[in-house]
Amino acid sequence: MAKPIAQPFAQPAFRAHPQTLAGLLVLAATAAVILTVSRRDPEFGVFAALGLGFGVALQRSRFCFNAAFRDLWQFRSGRTMKGVIVGMSVATVGFGIHMYTLLPNPSLGVVAPEAHATPLSLALVVGGLLFGIGMVVAGGCVSGSIYRMAEGYVASWVSFAGIMGGLLLAAHTWNWWWEHFIRDAPVVWFPRYLGYGGAVALTLAGLLGTYLLVLWIESRGGPDIREAAQPEPVETFGARVRALVHAVVGRGWPVAVGGIVVGLLNVFSYDVHMPWRVVGEMSRWASGFGSLVGLAPGPLQGTEELAACTLTVGGGLLTHGLVLNVGLFGGSLLAALAAHEFKVRVPRNRVRYLQSAAGGLAMGYGAAIALGCTVGAFFSAIPSLALNGWVFAVALAGGAFLGLQVIRRIP
Repeated sequence: MAKPIAQPFAQPAFRAHPQTLAGLLVLAATAAVILTVSRRDPEFGVFAALGLGFGVALQRSRFCFNAAFRDLWQFRSGRTMKGVIVGMSVATVGFGIHMYTLLPNPSLGVVAPEAHATPLSLALVVGGLLFGIGMVVAGGCVSGSIYRMAEGYVASWVSFAGIMGGLLLAAHTWNWWWEHFIRDAPVVWFPRYLGYGGAVALTLAGLLGTYLLVLWIESRGGPDIREAAQPEPVETFGARVRALVHAVVGRGWPVAVGGIVVGLLNVFSYDVHMPWRVVGEMSRWASGFGSLVGLAPGPLQGTEELAACTLTVGGGLLTHGLVLNVGLFGGSLLAALAAHEFKVRVPRNRVRYLQSAAGGLAMGYGAAIALGCTVGAFFSAIPSLALNGWVFAVALAGGAFLGLQVIRRIP
């Protein structure tokens, strides 16, 4: 009788990718953080979850404000900017409804609580120009730097450090800007003059006009960039589930989808407490670091009178801004790992380190005196039905153009 041939050990039918396993660990850690902070205050858990959502949406759709402005000048491509406009349109309607519930009569001479309506001053224009230059030189805005940090970009970590330095420097010069330009500058909040219906209609008309302007710029010779083709229909249930998972984590989202998601998350954030903002919390970290090295800024005049992303000194350890920003990083890391896109990327040219630091420094300083970055002073300010968001946008566009002239001269 022939001796049976030994069979090799069967190979496992499924072998998880290391980044998939790491993503599951990040997901578990994020869930633990959300549950922990929720025990102290349910709103902390909500903002941690919102940050997670923002991070996933930004990373999967490559939703970057720097690309939105830079690509219009450099390539005549409005692909990202159109997604930003869609997101602001969604937020405009949601903000209008929520502000009406907070302040039914907008003609009383006050602004709805937490609305990003800020003074129209020279500081706003200078801040927008500096931020536009900085984000192009650094290769990413503040939120874009955070989600690229989570993807492994070393230059984005350097940029983040530069932003913190710019915020600290601005805190030491804030009182001069306040006394000379910001204190007596007017605040133009459209509902005060047009009511909520008129203000929402005017803002949506402005966004539509901007969208048409972007289309015109593209028609002047921009590249034909199309979203990836949709996959063919699948038959089996298992195949359909795998296709759904791939569509969410394995393939980039269309920018417009990212804009809608980010816009809806911004509305929900305002419904809970405040519109989406980033650098106000970061300024608190920067001032805390300054205190450790003997560079603590003194008292900041007028910040208690302002909304949006005001410079902040001191305060408790756990804040809504803290858990939101940490959640944004965690969501971006989770999305990058789930899509197997995490990779430590070290700049090949040492000049890139200086470029990132300088760009971050300009962004941090500009965001501080303009009372927000592309998130607070632009993406949340225009839906707040305030004129300052539009002024900041024009200054950003000018700064992005100047930033392009700078990087074209960098080896």
